[in-house]
Amino acid sequence: MTIANIAVIGAGTMGNGIAQVCAVAGYQVTLIDVSDAALERGVATLRKNLERQVSKQTLAAEDAAAAVARISTSTDYARLQHAELVIEAATENLELKLRILKQIAASVSDQCVIATNTSSLSITQLGAAVSQPERFIGVHFFNPVPMMALVEIIRGLQTSDATHAKALALTEKVGKTPISAGNRPGFVVNRILVPMINEAIFVLQEGLASAEDIDTGMRLGCNQPIGPLALADLIGLDTLLAIIEAFHEGYNDSKYRPAPLLKEMVAAGYLGRKSGRGFFTYS
Repeated sequence: MTIANIAVIGAGTMGNGIAQVCAVAGYQVTLIDVSDAALERGVATLRKNLERQVSKQTLAAEDAAAAVARISTSTDYARLQHAELVIEAATENLELKLRILKQIAASVSDQCVIATNTSSLSITQLGAAVSQPERFIGVHFFNPVPMMALVEIIRGLQTSDATHAKALALTEKVGKTPISAGNRPGFVVNRILVPMINEAIFVLQEGLASAEDIDTGMRLGCNQPIGPLALADLIGLDTLLAIIEAFHEGYNDSKYRPAPLLKEMVAAGYLGRKSGRGFFTYS
């Protein structure tokens, strides 16, 4: 089955970014969220990102306009009936994702490929909530989606070769580079990256260096484009905590325990860029 119509569930940071790259690549995209207000925010962000690409001359103005025209929005899952691929991009919460995936499976055709953008949860466990789980797969885009070239393709125990091949082909068509990963918490990139960020938070918590010096050290000493604490703020400290807690539970290994300072900052509502304050302050 040729994929022409894609639906994305969730108009937040990841969802609107995925919708954008799919629309730019020529797909018809339906963006679904729980409220019109959430959809309006998502489309506004998407438009702003496209305008930025046009201003930087990385996208023609007519191509940006055509991409916007390919996107429709809805709060109704009935709109999924004609989709050939649905990508769930909701918050990194197991119960929420399971509930959404059951709604998706009840609304789409038996041939529709169902994917999740999870960064840490088990593809096998999520796939068990879907009828015909052989059509279920993980497609982990990275933030910001329009800029980041990588997508991790993760097979669950049930995922078929055909579904895997479709996911690889789609990823390449939207201009990304796929890598295939096994179904373990964190997959490949976050398995390496998130514990490194967590360790940087331990270093800050222990008073070994300031946040500024930690990030400067990692940028200049390890040639990282952004320091680990600034990256934590970009990811969102609540999202980061959810990921490292999933590692801790999934591997049952104390090396993945979240830094107490990270837990305390999330409890205080200091979530990074999206709240205006994290390890750094944002206007």
